[in-house]
Amino acid sequence: MYKNKNVKSVLSKSKIAKSLIALSVGGALTVCSVAASAQDVSNRFIRFGYGLNQDSKQGRAVEVFKEEVSRLSEGKLKVKPFANALLGNENQMQNALIGGAQEMMMTASSSLIGIDKKFAVWDLPFMFDDGPHADRVLDGEFGQGLLDGLEPHGLVGLVYWENGFRDLTNSKRPVHKMEDLDGVKLRVMQNPMFLDLFNDMGANAVPMAFSELFTALETGAVDGQENPYSTIQSSKFYEVQSYLSQTHHVYSPWVMLVSKRFWDKLSDDEKEIITKAAIKSRDFERQDSRAQAQKSLEFLKTKMAVNSIAPEEMERMKEAAKKVIDAQADEIGEDVLNNFLQAVKNAKSN
Repeated sequence: MYKNKNVKSVLSKSKIAKSLIALSVGGALTVCSVAASAQDVSNRFIRFGYGLNQDSKQGRAVEVFKEEVSRLSEGKLKVKPFANALLGNENQMQNALIGGAQEMMMTASSSLIGIDKKFAVWDLPFMFDDGPHADRVLDGEFGQGLLDGLEPHGLVGLVYWENGFRDLTNSKRPVHKMEDLDGVKLRVMQNPMFLDLFNDMGANAVPMAFSELFTALETGAVDGQENPYSTIQSSKFYEVQSYLSQTHHVYSPWVMLVSKRFWDKLSDDEKEIITKAAIKSRDFERQDSRAQAQKSLEFLKTKMAVNSIAPEEMERMKEAAKKVIDAQADEIGEDVLNNFLQAVKNAKSN
């Protein structure tokens, strides 16, 4: 049903063309040497916007992408990174890509729900056992099909990066079971699914912009929040939170986007270069993200009381989340939801 024509078709077309060129000179040149000497590559400038700072896992992976694009294009394709949302927030950058005023960006999958509701599947709770499980769904037929669906909206989706699993912190008590959430004012993203999930689990969910969160935790306007380990560390939430509970309730990916107006101007060779560099950056970022998450967890253990959730209590939380999952059938379509759930099931490790 789904296939990523940008990752697969672009690579295969360019490989065929290069093979034919190699054959035409009697095999004296290899495909690799043709790639170095006979590419259809113009001098181009690529503005790449992202939200985190240059020293973050986003920033490190963007540098890998930049260097690989430069290497494969022999310096003709120049990527200029813009960290710290210097080109605007995610919605502003998406509009710039659609209009052709910016070439590339990294965005949270949740920011694409307004463009295509099907991206809400990545916010469904308790779907993935671990990072590799998520990888198999994201990089498989279902995940790549969602990326292809962005093209009619003026965007080209290349690959998914990892933001990570989200876990709970609060200042009241460790969360060992759902009842421990009773009365906890929990900041959540401004996302109806997150509101419903935590209200159903007994918390008092409060939607709030991330920029307001630290002060709200410090003043007691909210008691807790949920984010990946690396965000909890980098945002210094441990200074105003006492407990970290390893719920792993949602796995959040990022999406690498290209302006379709820009993409359509590129030759097959240029598309291949950008696609190959995107894949390399994806693999680097996931490995980096998981290593950083482990380091962040070890750091947080020195600052907070950290607890895991017993398997039977995790099952109770998953049962409470079914209402939220079933409700998405009306939002994204029953067929899409069922296809996603089947993909998740098929991708589980035996």
